[in-house]
Amino acid sequence: MHIERVTKKTEEWVVQLWDREWGGSTMISRGTAYRLDQLKARIAIIDGNPVGLVTWHMKESEAEIISLNALIERQGIGTALLQAAEENILAARKQKVVLVTSNDNLLALAFYQKCGYRLTEVLVGSIDAAREKKPGIPAIADNGIGIHDELVLVKHL
Repeated sequence: MHIERVTKKTEEWVVQLWDREWGGSTMISRGTAYRLDQLKARIAIIDGNPVGLVTWHMKESEAEIISLNALIERQGIGTALLQAAEENILAARKQKVVLVTSNDNLLALAFYQKCGYRLTEVLVGSIDAAREKKPGIPAIADNGIGIHDELVLVKHL
């Protein structure tokens, strides 16, 4: 596996991934809408095939991971992508990384904590509010949990 920048060759795959996994090229996090084309990104490649993507947004005093997708679980893809993003964020002289997940995403919550992120805030009802801007956000997850709140996690690099 290797991690690389998104290229013209992989750009279409990235757009399709966001359409399939996130319901389009816009993500809402903590009330802010982010467009895929405004984000920094790295893609994971195995045997010439894209298998994962991380995107992030640089802010003045911190960076925020906007999305992380690993299409094959438990192969180190998510970890490698997260580390690549963190290295780029640190190289840009940001020492704080924020990421947000939804209250139903229990596997992600465990993964992020194993990677050194600490839960710092629960934004009650924030996904309900985001659903007004992006109606395609599901109300109930595949695991049967209602999707209502954002969980904010932070890591200091």
